[in-house]
Amino acid sequence: MKKTVRSQAALAAVLLLACATGFAQSPGETTYKAKCQNCHGVAGLADTGMGKALKVKPVTDPSVAKFTEAEMIAATKDGMGKMQPYKDKLSDAEIKAAVDYFRAFLK
Repeated sequence: MKKTVRSQAALAAVLLLACATGFAQSPGETTYKAKCQNCHGVAGLADTGMGKALKVKPVTDPSVAKFTEAEMIAATKDGMGKMQPYKDKLSDAEIKAAVDYFRAFLK
């Protein structure tokens, strides 16, 4: 009887862990949500109050969509227009991951 209870408890723990892992965010998504989403919006459409006030262009705008990954990383590091620079606030890996997440909105 104890063996059955332990087996069921172990199975429940494994299932819980598997479900929790499925809901985990990528590092890029986490960084984007914390640092970028306020202006660039949930889907990169700059449809937030701050995005509209600052006249941020959506990811679908041809002038934004034409940027290469390297250009977006540089813009994030050094700032662009009214966007603050993040080179002293985020690591290179965090910036690249956030840019990759943002660029995924183009697809």
